[in-house]
Amino acid sequence: MYQWRKFEFFEEKFGGKSSIPAEITGAIQCCSSGRGRIAVGCDDGTVSLIDRGFKLVYGFQAHSSVLFLQQLKQRNYLVTVGEDDQISPQLSSICLKVFDLDKMEPEGSSMTSPVCLQILRVFTNQFPESKITSFLVLEEAPPILLISIGLENGSIYCIKGDIARERITRFTLQVEAASDKSLSSINGLGFRVEGRALQLFAVSPTSVSLFNLHDQPPRRQTLDQIGCDSNAVTMSDRLDLILGRPEAVYFYEVDGRGPCWAFEGEKKFIEVSHMLSKWGYIIFIMNDKRILCIGEKDMESKLDMLFKKTLYTVAINLVQSQQADAAASAEVLRKYGDHLYGKQDYDEAMSQYIHTIGHLEPSYVIQKFLDAQRIYNLTNYLEKLHEGGLASKDHTTLLLNCYTKLKDVEKLNKFIKGDDSVGDHKFDVETAIRVCRTAGYHEHAMYVAKKAERHEWYLKILLEDLGRYQEALEYISSLEPNQAGVTVKEYGKILVEHRPVETINILMRLCTESGESIKRRTSNGVHMTMLPSPVDFINIFVHSPLSLMDFLEKYTGMVKDSPAQVEIHNTLLELYLSSTLTFPLILQENNSDDHDLRVRSTKYLTNGSALESKEKSTVDNRDVKKDRDRLERFQKGLALLKSAWTSEMEHPLYDVGLAVILCEMNAFKDGILFLYEKLKLYKEVIACYMQAHDHEGLIACCKKLGDSTQGGDPSLWGDLLKYFGELGEDCSKEVREVLTYIEKDDILPPIIVLQTLAKNPYLTLSVVKDYIARKLEEESKLIEDDRKSIDKYQEETALMKKEIQDLRTNARIFQLSKCTACTFTLDLPAVHFMCMHSFHLRCLGDNEKECPECAPEIRSVVKTKRNLEQNAKDHELFFQQVKSSKDGFSVIAEYFGKGILSKTAIKPPEVLQSGNS
Repeated sequence: MYQWRKFEFFEEKFGGKSSIPAEITGAIQCCSSGRGRIAVGCDDGTVSLIDRGFKLVYGFQAHSSVLFLQQLKQRNYLVTVGEDDQISPQLSSICLKVFDLDKMEPEGSSMTSPVCLQILRVFTNQFPESKITSFLVLEEAPPILLISIGLENGSIYCIKGDIARERITRFTLQVEAASDKSLSSINGLGFRVEGRALQLFAVSPTSVSLFNLHDQPPRRQTLDQIGCDSNAVTMSDRLDLILGRPEAVYFYEVDGRGPCWAFEGEKKFIEVSHMLSKWGYIIFIMNDKRILCIGEKDMESKLDMLFKKTLYTVAINLVQSQQADAAASAEVLRKYGDHLYGKQDYDEAMSQYIHTIGHLEPSYVIQKFLDAQRIYNLTNYLEKLHEGGLASKDHTTLLLNCYTKLKDVEKLNKFIKGDDSVGDHKFDVETAIRVCRTAGYHEHAMYVAKKAERHEWYLKILLEDLGRYQEALEYISSLEPNQAGVTVKEYGKILVEHRPVETINILMRLCTESGESIKRRTSNGVHMTMLPSPVDFINIFVHSPLSLMDFLEKYTGMVKDSPAQVEIHNTLLELYLSSTLTFPLILQENNSDDHDLRVRSTKYLTNGSALESKEKSTVDNRDVKKDRDRLERFQKGLALLKSAWTSEMEHPLYDVGLAVILCEMNAFKDGILFLYEKLKLYKEVIACYMQAHDHEGLIACCKKLGDSTQGGDPSLWGDLLKYFGELGEDCSKEVREVLTYIEKDDILPPIIVLQTLAKNPYLTLSVVKDYIARKLEEESKLIEDDRKSIDKYQEETALMKKEIQDLRTNARIFQLSKCTACTFTLDLPAVHFMCMHSFHLRCLGDNEKECPECAPEIRSVVKTKRNLEQNAKDHELFFQQVKSSKDGFSVIAEYFGKGILSKTAIKPPEVLQSGNS
């Protein structure tokens, strides 16, 4: 049982000056509200409608006397029960009428009145008349109405259906009979509609009954053997029945009596005739027709009053019962918490603040408990923040600091290692890792990092804080390939420094097909490989070039068709040809030497000279090994240059420009010579030998590169001869060998050879004597052959001129007796040509004016002549022949000999005249 307290939550409105309009003269019997109006029924049978300002809208005559009325909500209908004039003794004067307030009677009517849709007699032969004590209408699905009429004899008459069309059914309900019939009257009715369930509460002075109207026939259930008097029954918004009895106010649900409010005294109207609720007010209609409007104070005013009385619990119950928003409830709880905090009841204050989570700024609470040094309460609050998923990074930091300050490992374990702590993101993962790491709780930090898949944090702790390199490598090996690649890029430098071999093995699994974990099977069963490039990991070897060289060598030995071959080969060339590469092997030897020195420190301290000798020997050994290692790397570099640019390849698998620069910077002669030769820079090749004064190698190189039959450049011998001519030392042996190849391929004229060698004062005539003798003999033979050719051509020319003259001056006698074409006896008509060939006319073609026998030869000569004239205009061809020929002068002489260059065009006279003018 609840206890009542008196609070002034209501106040009178309108100054108590309102009243029923004076136009309403009858005594008020009943009233109802709805549709923005109040309907008032009087004993004179009139029904009046009053607006919000308590002004009369209109009134009309409904009955002789109105007993009950109810305004409907869904439709603007008014249902009334009243006494009418009795037409016959057999018919009851009590009638039920339904008015449509949206429709008015025609203007010709005697008074303004809404249309009456239906009139029903309440009592019939089947339903005997009795005094009506209660009345209630339920709107079901329009146009169905359910009307319940409670009678003095304990019966309830029910009318259901479309009242306007009189499509209705009637049935009777009966409450439990009382021994005293006067105590059976139905003093109150209440409908309860929940889902499809339709129930009717009925209250008599001696019982509370519940009827289930969906049952046929309706089933009655007695909820209580005690009832109440009239005007003490109503329904709550929660569909509970409320009864007022002298000792308390009771609440009834479908299963019986519920809670009650203890409120002693008889519950009845005093000087109040009617009460109803409308427009947010409780409206009392007094016996003298005054209207008293009671309005509820606003929530803020009610709460202020409770706060002044420090009734915070009541305030909390009030806002909850009024279904106030969460922010308003949180504000009440905050004030209650502040009140308790001021009384130093920190535990209870915190319990109130916890209820404000989600609405009150956490910093407000946190600041209070930081000042009070209430770390346990603060920890509790922060835990609740995280449970609600409302914690920020700073809150996580603060909570973890609380745990570490309290040394509460159990709570820390629960917070960090809880089943759903990380998965549900109840705290900021990165913040938790950072705080635990800073506080020295590395295992907790690693647990969070691993569960949240923050691999970078997990490895950072392993490597930077704990130095557990092998465990870090094992962890990386367990990751997905993409994740493993990312982590190796991040922490590869420290791993290569401490575990180079194992790190390289991981990289090999990532970058090659040998790593089974790399392969992924798609939906159609095809293997898809996503392999990273070794180039992506080069930067992790920045302090370990030897390990990088080892990694790239292993990779190139396993993968022959990598897309990054050029970049890999470029990097390897830099490593092979670098002179600053450091070696872990040397460092290990240094460490062992230092160990020996420490073990035998006493001995060497007593023998300084022996120590100096030992150190000098160690340095010498280091230099020897360093030179040997560099030579081995140069050999690897040369092998790479050759294998990555074979004779079958058009382009090399490395950057040629970079390779040339590296070879020149590091004085790698073999590499430079190979690259120049591949680039066909033969003159640069022999220049290298010239700079080194390697005469034997120089001549051997020219033998290889100067052979025109193998695509070489014979002009190299001329450059070689020029080199020896300017050498300034005795090189007779080499010159003789060079002259042999110059003479063999007739590369230079003898005069040029003599002029070139004359510049070297250490060379004598004996060096070139045999060469000059052979060339003079050869030239003499050529001159003799030329003279013979000249004589022959002159004789042929003289004969041709004589024949031409003969043709021009003398007649020709044709004595052939046979046709040249058919070889038959020549008869007329015949055709004779000046070339002394004769033909039958029939053996010649139509319009044939040339000798068929001589025409092909003549046309060939004409064509050749035409081509020569055409070539005379092709200057590019002329200069190309001069340049490509061993003897350019012979080409020019040939052009003159054929009359190509000596022929000039003769201009017409008119052109000459115009030119002179």
